[in-house]
Amino acid sequence: MKNKIYWKKNIQYISILLLLWFIVSFGCGILFVEQLNLIQIGGFKLGFWFAQQGSIYGFLIIIFTYIYLMNRLDNKLKKEN
Repeated sequence: MKNKIYWKKNIQYISILLLLWFIVSFGCGILFVEQLNLIQIGGFKLGFWFAQQGSIYGFLIIIFTYIYLMNRLDNKLKKEN
């Protein structure tokens, strides 16, 4: 039973984080670039920044979020044993 719960939550986390990954990489880097280019950070257009640097930071945040969520889930299920 706990194995089913674990994998259900794991798939939920992965699905949500993959959607965020798509939005950060494809959305901010390609689809929304015109709107983001209206904003400048440090002299660079935000769309350019997301395409070059922002998506890398976004990926790192997604990875650490997954680690945090899975550790929390592991600890929760261990306590229930």
